[in-house]
Amino acid sequence: MKVLCGIGGSDDSFRALDRTVERAAVADDDLTIAVVDNEDSSVAPEDVLDRAREAVDDAAIDAEVRRVEGDPGSRLVEIAETEGFEEIVLGGGHTSPMGKITIGSIAEFVLLNAKTSVTLVR
Repeated sequence: MKVLCGIGGSDDSFRALDRTVERAAVADDDLTIAVVDNEDSSVAPEDVLDRAREAVDDAAIDAEVRRVEGDPGSRLVEIAETEGFEEIVLGGGHTSPMGKITIGSIAEFVLLNAKTSVTLVR
């Protein structure tokens, strides 16, 4: 399966990265990791790139890690459509005290606009 994992430095995105890399190692997925700008993250994009490369190296898989500039949600949807990805994986989704799931703006945009399957890792 051709999988695009979008990460921006949040704890949720790192969970999504770890799960996606683990699955790619077992299922032999064609994985691309897209590091996007996330205004809500205090982690520098270069550090996110390093973390992604380390995860790929530790799992001993062949995956592309790339920096993606521009509006994160739009770019992830665009890349998935133009490059034929079968799935987009993102981190996000918190359960509020009232039991409702809240998601960030990037995940919301991708969920509402992607024509491919989207997996949200919480």
